[in-house]
Amino acid sequence: MVSIKGVKRKRLVTSAFVTAAAGAAAFGTFAVSANANAAVPAHPVHRPTIVLEHGAFADASSWNGVIEKLRADGYPVVAAADPLRGPGADAASLRSLLHHIQGPKILVGHSYGGSVISEAGANDPEVKALVYVAAFLPAPGETALGLTNKYPGSTLPDALDPVPFTTPDGATGTDLYIQQDKFHHQFAADVPADQAALMAAEQRPIAQSALEEPATAAAWQSKPSWDVITTEDLNIPPAVQRFMAERAHAHTTEVAASHSVAVSHPGLVARVIEEAARATR
Repeated sequence: MVSIKGVKRKRLVTSAFVTAAAGAAAFGTFAVSANANAAVPAHPVHRPTIVLEHGAFADASSWNGVIEKLRADGYPVVAAADPLRGPGADAASLRSLLHHIQGPKILVGHSYGGSVISEAGANDPEVKALVYVAAFLPAPGETALGLTNKYPGSTLPDALDPVPFTTPDGATGTDLYIQQDKFHHQFAADVPADQAALMAAEQRPIAQSALEEPATAAAWQSKPSWDVITTEDLNIPPAVQRFMAERAHAHTTEVAASHSVAVSHPGLVARVIEEAARATR
């Protein structure tokens, strides 16, 4: 005869085991031995954190499709907020976030975000690789504006909407937006029109001075790099992208896409990021 007390104890033990196993499953696969009451943790697959840095005229939501695919494949992801004030200040902001994230990291930059990751990732041993997505790869002393004009093809100047601003200390500057009625064609021609209209309304401006500020470091000079080159890009001419990628000895992938390739081709961008992560474990 089994006592009620014994039944309760058996149920409690079983329940505790199920709860513990379910909790452990959230952190890694468990290997169960022949003894049903003993659970031995298997070696989990450690993946680097993917840190995404957006560029001008965009925000962190531009990475949404890429984030979904990376997370589905088990990668931890952080999409940073880029202040878009200048490579030096923006890199300092990104470095603060990187110091907070434990373990190896892959930095991914879109457009002007490439300038930021190039500076922020230099001399950081936990940054294992860089992925540039329709992005700038400046060498020290170069500017985003200077690189854009290196070869013809950018129609961005005629699409800009400059907005003067004054800082609390009285300094003045100019923020650059893309005119909303030109945004779809200029920035996101292969994105559905209704989605591009939302992106145009939500765009974040970049300080004009940020595009004129020289780079002071280039992480791609010492770290392996990957590059997604967009051949239908009206912001950064494809010839400029190829020049920078070849100089950096980057692993390149070319795609017939607009500047907003992370929005229009998130699967391709995610695959390149994962290729970099696997190659640099």
